[in-house]
Amino acid sequence: MRVIRAVATLHAGRAAAVRQGVRSVSLGACRAAVETPSLRWTGSQFESRRLFSRSSYLRNANMTAAEIALKQAKELAASNMTPEAAAARMTPEEAKRLARVRNIGIAAHIDSGKTTVTERILFYTGRVKAIHEVRGRDGVGAKMDSMELERERGITIQSAATFADWKKKEKGVEETYHINLIDTPGHIDFTIEVERAMRVLDGAVMVLCAVSGVQSQTITVDRQMKRYNVPRISFVNKMDRMGANPWKAVEQINTKLKIPAAAIQVPIGSEKELEGVVDLIDMKCIRNDGQRGVNLKISKEIPAEIKELCEQKRQELIEKLADVDDEIAEMFLEEQTPTPEQIKAAIRRATIACKFTPVLMGSAIADKGVQPMLDAVCDYLPNPNDTDNTALDRSKGEQPVKLVPYNSLPFVGLAFKLEENPYGQLTYMRVYQGSLKKGAYLYNSRGNKKVRIPRIVRMHSNEMEDVNEIGAGEICAVFGVDCASGDTFTDGGLPYSLSSMYVPDAVMSLSIKPKRSSDADAFSKAMNRFMREDPTFRLHVDEESEETIISGMGELHLEIYVERLRREYKVECETGQPRVSYRETITQKAEFDYLLKRQSGGPGDYARVVGWIEPNPNGGEDNHFESRVVGGTIPDKYISACQKGFQEACIKGPLLGHKVIGSSMVITDGATHVTDSSDYAFNLAAQMAFGKAFTAAGGQVLEPLMKTTISAPAEFQGNILMLMNKRGTIVDTEVGADEFTMVADCSLNAMFGFSTHLRAATQGKGEFSMEFSHYAPAPPHLQKELVQKYQKELEAKRIK
Repeated sequence: MRVIRAVATLHAGRAAAVRQGVRSVSLGACRAAVETPSLRWTGSQFESRRLFSRSSYLRNANMTAAEIALKQAKELAASNMTPEAAAARMTPEEAKRLARVRNIGIAAHIDSGKTTVTERILFYTGRVKAIHEVRGRDGVGAKMDSMELERERGITIQSAATFADWKKKEKGVEETYHINLIDTPGHIDFTIEVERAMRVLDGAVMVLCAVSGVQSQTITVDRQMKRYNVPRISFVNKMDRMGANPWKAVEQINTKLKIPAAAIQVPIGSEKELEGVVDLIDMKCIRNDGQRGVNLKISKEIPAEIKELCEQKRQELIEKLADVDDEIAEMFLEEQTPTPEQIKAAIRRATIACKFTPVLMGSAIADKGVQPMLDAVCDYLPNPNDTDNTALDRSKGEQPVKLVPYNSLPFVGLAFKLEENPYGQLTYMRVYQGSLKKGAYLYNSRGNKKVRIPRIVRMHSNEMEDVNEIGAGEICAVFGVDCASGDTFTDGGLPYSLSSMYVPDAVMSLSIKPKRSSDADAFSKAMNRFMREDPTFRLHVDEESEETIISGMGELHLEIYVERLRREYKVECETGQPRVSYRETITQKAEFDYLLKRQSGGPGDYARVVGWIEPNPNGGEDNHFESRVVGGTIPDKYISACQKGFQEACIKGPLLGHKVIGSSMVITDGATHVTDSSDYAFNLAAQMAFGKAFTAAGGQVLEPLMKTTISAPAEFQGNILMLMNKRGTIVDTEVGADEFTMVADCSLNAMFGFSTHLRAATQGKGEFSMEFSHYAPAPPHLQKELVQKYQKELEAKRIK
């Protein structure tokens, strides 16, 4: 009888476990749980109890067995989900697939040749049958510049994704590498495109100009790569240009970008005489041959005139590696010469750890040096399994969790870019874990909304290739998903979310309205689309002027969107003087004692606040509120109303109606009325007190200063100095053999239309980039002018 009861208990425990979500619990696990000392029953215990007591005891034992079994099953499932367990279960085929995947981006300063390099990569990998140049000189244009505006202006405006297969010989066997590639813009105005590309990529090729070396936007790109820990190889392009000096570029990577770098190639010839490169690792010459440099001629004979230089640069490479890699350091100290395989392995380790960048060289426009660069992408940049991608586990207080690019694990992906398409919204997605199949259901972690994936495509610039499934570590695009840029998608089983990309603040605003009122619907539709696609493009309606204001990263950024409105939506727009985002602040302490007393035929408004305002003692741009009221002269419920009033007053400053920063308000005393005091009264009193004391506290206008970097041929240095003396303070000037670079802090207000003046002063050869630096007090004459203009606007509204 006792045996029958025990078996019944086991079966009941198993059924309870299944009901609570366990698919299969072994009988042995349950038996072990039942046979623990705490659950062992003796015959005397059963016999001494009444029937209902005995059944109650058994039921409690039943539940305990089920709970223990369920706990064991959960622990087993959790242990199988760890990165280590997943890696151990990974099949050789899956490991080989991952090892042959590269997710890379091409990033550089403006006009360094990013799109030209990408065009050659597509040609040599067989993705395009013919090479077309930037600016569409032949009426076609580069493949990755699919937008008409890009081909007209010769610049990249939107990042474009593609994929290609590169066949590389390894130990006599031809291996195929699958490369997902994103070509990014170089202008600071479109920096969000670089930002979101770097967020999802495993590696990057940083392109530098052989003449100019490290330039202003190269530094910005370097900062973005470091922000997301993206390993990079460097490619010195334009080696066929007059004045090309790759050693200057290598030196500047070390000094300006503060990342150890060494050349792994030496050019054969220079400028127009460029023939190819010498590979310093295997000490062999690589020359491009045939039409468009399709064939490679490899020989062990190094030209006598550069043999000594090659040996010197190879030694420099080993010394630089010894600084960043322990294995090479030991060999260097023991005066051993590393083998080519050991050097390659050390370069790969140091590159993936972001401690080193190998520097290659060539000329994309002359079809030289691109294939060795593709080999370097395969050799030195990480595959998806080499990088540490983490998610935040919301169920454990956003604790970081490592993601493993293994197909059989639950799905985790990030939507990093949106694009409007004739077929609907196209969402670019990076798959970090698991696989995605056509028709599958995913959950958006923001709001836990369930969505179906009706169509999966691989992008080739503006062309699409349908696929039924995409594996872990890949980049794809999906249709029919309503989401925002930066949303995380899971299969519903994991409470994970991924950190989004960094979005810089807008630096320039412009008032805009359609010329025809009939275009209002199309205008609204276009604005909604642009804001969804580009997080740095913002729109709001000014409450005072009732104008529609668009904000962006610069003059070119806003100009492109206005032009797209005209071309894509047939909406002609009127634009006004861009609004500069001024700030207001105070410079000294000023006391106030303000009484608000109003009666209007019923309960009135009564509030008295006493205290002072002063610059924030903690420094910085934050505003600070503090209550030092004693004796309850102002009840606590009204103190919070005073704080809200202060915060509202800081949103719209008294001088220009712009935000107030770096101020502090301290309330020390006040008075209330039995019936007339209210939250509203104290909120209003705090606002009025702040406004009255602002002038006495030395209120002043702050204007945004932009870090402006100008590059132009050296012959125009005098012209540019004259331009900049009127606009700001020159911080640094670097004069090279052919061109010079100037860095200045300029008032944004003085920089409107600067691109036109610069083109006129440099015969169209000069270029500049701006990024926000800091706020500084505006000159007194400008402050007076701005305040008078603001007062006139307020007066005009009162008259209306």
